[in-house]
Amino acid sequence: MNCQRCKDELATLLLDAASPAAAAVQAHVDACAAELHSLRATISLLDAWTAPAPTAFFDTRLHARLREEMAAPPAGFWERMRARMLFNSSMHLRPLAIGALALALLASGGGYAGFTLLHPHHAEVSATVQDLQILDRNEQTISQMDQLDDNTTPDDSGDATQNP
Repeated sequence: MNCQRCKDELATLLLDAASPAAAAVQAHVDACAAELHSLRATISLLDAWTAPAPTAFFDTRLHARLREEMAAPPAGFWERMRARMLFNSSMHLRPLAIGALALALLASGGGYAGFTLLHPHHAEVSATVQDLQILDRNEQTISQMDQLDDNTTPDDSGDATQNP
């Protein structure tokens, strides 16, 4: 049961304490009372806590550190950006980062689309067509060798001479 519904049922708890709805409201009030008691205990512990006193040389060390930082050369651009990313909430940089990522995504997607349009994938050739192409190349090779063989005849000495 939530607190808003409990507020609506408080009248039932007061007027008819024996009803089942009143028992549920009483259980909710008891649970809220336990949570309230826990919060009061936590607050009382925080009230009892005292902050430790700084050491005697705290101010001296703080001023020395400030002088060192003021004497140091100014940080470069990348160091400032690194510090801003590490120590800043960066809430104002989120839209910029989202825009940069969207731009990178569009550029890479557009580049891929342009690449696929300029270099379309050729259709895969079936094994049968590949075999027929190989046979055709072999037939051309055999016909060329036959032409070479027709141009040469063996003579008596066994050497091949060219026909006139």
